[in-house]
Parts: sequence; C-alpha cells; structure tokens
Amino acid sequence: MAVTVSLVALFGLVLFFLLRSKSLGYGAAFIAAGFGFFLASTGAAAPINQLARAVIDAIPDL
Repeated sequence: MAVTVSLVALFGLVLFFLLRSKSLGYGAAFIAAGFGFFLASTGAAAPINQLARAVIDAIPDL
C-alpha cells in the first residue's frame, strides 16, 4: 500500500510539472488521469501492480 501511494504521488508530481511547464495541456492531463482511473478498475490493474512491484523489488539488487 505504501508503494502505491508513493507512486501515485510521483505520477501526480510529474503531471503537475508537465502542466506547469506547459508541456502538457489541461485536456491531456485530464485524459491521462481519467485513463489511469479507469485502467485501475479493469483486469489490467493486477498485472500492472505486479510489474511495478517487481521493478521496485529489483532496484535494490542493481
């Protein structure tokens, strides 16, 4: 759970800075957030979480 919250914060920060630097418009940010929200409610959520967990677990071994 703590990893999920920190990834959400990280992605939120990235979206914030993209909006601030005008590299991303408000419409695109809304679409990106909506896509993430709806993707989380599909069957793809479990594999994405497993992939994120595998990457996070592999980082200390580098």
